Amino acid sequence: MLIAIDHGNYAIKTPRFTFVSGLTEHSVKPPMSDEILEYAGKFWTLTSHRLPYMRDKTQDERFFILTLFAIVKELERKGQYSPVERIQLAVGLPPEHYGGLKEKFATYFERSAPVRFTYRDKPYAIQIDHVMVFPQAFAAVVPRSDMVLHTSRLFIIDIGGYTTDVLLLQNGKPDLQFCRSLETGVITMNNEVIRKVSSQYDMKIDDEHIASVLQGKEKYLPNEVKEEIFTAAQLHANDILNQLRELQVDLRSNPAIFIGGGSILLQPYLNESSLAGKAEFIDSPNANALGYEMLGEKQLARLRG
Repeated sequence: MLIAIDHGNYAIKTPRFTFVSGLTEHSVKPPMSDEILEYAGKFWTLTSHRLPYMRDKTQDERFFILTLFAIVKELERKGQYSPVERIQLAVGLPPEHYGGLKEKFATYFERSAPVRFTYRDKPYAIQIDHVMVFPQAFAAVVPRSDMVLHTSRLFIIDIGGYTTDVLLLQNGKPDLQFCRSLETGVITMNNEVIRKVSSQYDMKIDDEHIASVLQGKEKYLPNEVKEEIFTAAQLHANDILNQLRELQVDLRSNPAIFIGGGSILLQPYLNESSLAGKAEFIDSPNANALGYEMLGEKQLARLRG
């Protein structure tokens, strides 16, 4: 079974599920929670408080545990259950980190023996027998291949949790000599907003409040706090575009596609700016995972054929 997972700093995405990249470890089984994963003698639950940013997500076991949550959600969705489920993983890395971390990231998930765990008190055993690692951002536009293949020069801009990744496509192929990763994702904006609101209004807010305000869903926060969030979003969108110009990425003279959850939140402000040109947007936060799935299916077909 092929399972594609986008390991974001803010959220974990499969083609059909999204959940915050947050975990809590318990030494004993916690009460009042039905979504408990037990692995290697520890109990784990998901939380809305994301993990601290990690450039290298193989530093400890937490992103592997998050991967088990993602896998079991997909297994449940498909109604698959067997004594040992064989899994092929399709995952990705930011383009700038791809060359240096690709092998390490693949090795992190590979296991010589089945991985045994329980989820919702149900035992599972999975054998991860093949891991494919693809460039993030490029994967997200794979479903748009008609447009990509017929454009000689196209920038993909992925605004994620902690980073904004920029990749140049030449005639539909990634130019890994031109890829950059800027620390300008929405987490950096959120941290500054949270600090400012705490200082000026003596009020604690979090990532979810900020996302809800920008999506027009927040009804409870005072108007002055909402205005701080709107202003911060506009400034952050302009900062991203200005940093892109410093990299010689001029969106007024080159076509571009914005992807990622951060792009979705900041889209109104990016569209307002003359620096964004006529950039297009992919409005699915699961776009990279969908692309990994398509690329993984093609690679597995070649291996079988």
